[in-house]
Order: sequence, then structure tokens, then C-alpha cells
Amino acid sequence: MIKYFVVFFIVIFSLEINAQELDCQVSVNSQQVDGDKRRFQTLQTAVYEFMNNRQWTNRKFKPEERIECSIFISFDKSTSGEYYKGTIQIQSRRPIFNSSYYSPMLNLKDNNLSFTWVEYDPLNFDVNTFTNNLTSVLAYYAYVIIGMDFDSYSQLGGTAYFNNAQTVVNNAQSESFTGWKSYESDDNRYWFLENILNSRYEDFRVFTYQYHRLALDLMYDKLSKGRVQALASLKLLQKVNRVKPNLRIMKTLMDAKKDEFIGLFAGGQPNEKTQAKNILVEIDPANSGEYQKMSTAGGR
Repeated sequence: MIKYFVVFFIVIFSLEINAQELDCQVSVNSQQVDGDKRRFQTLQTAVYEFMNNRQWTNRKFKPEERIECSIFISFDKSTSGEYYKGTIQIQSRRPIFNSSYYSPMLNLKDNNLSFTWVEYDPLNFDVNTFTNNLTSVLAYYAYVIIGMDFDSYSQLGGTAYFNNAQTVVNNAQSESFTGWKSYESDDNRYWFLENILNSRYEDFRVFTYQYHRLALDLMYDKLSKGRVQALASLKLLQKVNRVKPNLRIMKTLMDAKKDEFIGLFAGGQPNEKTQAKNILVEIDPANSGEYQKMSTAGGR
């Protein structure tokens, strides 16, 4: 009996020590691509193992602490042989203290995915060297996911991981793959990270901490107090938007949190709903009609 207990303890202890940071689900869509589909299943498995089996930080994560996220890759018709082209969508979420609710952190679609890969070739990555565009893109988003998550638990806590993502961007500057350079577009990997690390927009990251840690995490037993803090956090986003409207990070945030904001403030007091509605309409005018509906929802 003692022997079995020791074996059980060793297994559980090993799982906790070896648990990586990400719990990432991966899905690959190759419907538009003609020919053998087997390689796409091989690629899906390789991407899954790359994201989940690699240690991205020097922190120790328990299995239940891993960051839940997902990757959806869709390839278009120009994919052929060893050349792959398509889109990648990244989503992540964060548990809210003492509840079964998960708050969405990222919902980002990247239309600039392209790379070369030979089936069964290992997906190698070194943060200080550009090896392969696929692993650079995946690593970039791994660091962004982790950075956003750490920012939500301590103010500016994700800086080290955003800096790693910046290293990935820097290493890709001399490569021909798109999505990495400032002059290509204002809606790519370069600009998302530039916005994150730009001190002019630091209130965006302060919002990430105050909204999640000081508002949502309190709401299990202090609903009204949490909503007051959430409204104060929204004012930080308003400040960022007034510094420069239509930032990449703001678009990404609203894609992830629009419905959460509506649900949260629709249950507030009339003055809270009015203030939240006005701020949300200002920073996300494209969805102003949906925010207007908060005014008619019942408070509690």
C-alpha cells in the first residue's frame, strides 16, 4: 500500500512540476486546399505540441493554473506543397475568482500567416534567432497570451513576456514574410505590440489589471463595488482612446470584451449604465447601437 502511495505521489508531483504555461487547443482547417489532407493533421499535432509542451517562462505552473487559449488556423487555396498561406485566430480567457466564469482576454485574427514547412520536420524555436516563420508567429502569440494574463494579475506584470515578443518581432525584420514590419499595415503583429509597449498607451495595461483583479475578481461577493471599479477602469480606456483613436490594441480588446461589457453594465444603476454607455460608444462607435441597449436593461 505504501509503495502505491509513493508512486502516486511521484506521478502527481511530476505533473505539477512539468506543467507548462498554456492549455492551448489547436484546430486546422484545410477545406480550401486540394490534395492530401494528412499533412494538415500532422501539422495540427505539431502546433499543439509546440504550444503546450514548451516552457515559455521560468515560472512554475500547476496544471489547473495553465492559461486556457485556442488557435484556429485556416489555409487558403494558394497553399501548395511546402508553402502554406492563410489566417490564424488567437483566443484566450482568464478565470474569475471564486466563480465558474471566464473572462475573454484575446480575440484576435491575423490575416498574414505564411510559412514553409516539410511534413514531420520539427518545429524549432529560439527566442534570439529567426528559425521559421511558423514558430515565430506561434511564439509571438504565446508570449502575448502570457503577457496579457500576467498583466491581469499584477500591474504591468506581463512586461517580460511582451519584451520576448518584441525580440521575436525584431528578429523577423529582415525576413520576407508579412506581418512583422511597421510600413506594411497599421493592423499587424508589429503594431499590436508597439501599442502594448508604448508608454503613451500604458493606461491600456493598467486597465487590464484594474478591471480584472480589482473589479471582476471582487464581484463574487461585492457586486456593486466591483462594478464601480469596472467603470473607473473603463475611464482608463477612454483616456487611451483620446490620446490616439482606433489603436490596434483597442480594436482587439473590444472584439474580445464587447459582450462582457454590455452584460456587466446592463445590470448596473442608471447612472452607471449611462456613463458606461457613453464611454463605450466613444471608444467603439461601430457598435454604438448595441451599447445603447444597456440604457433600457433593468438594474440590480
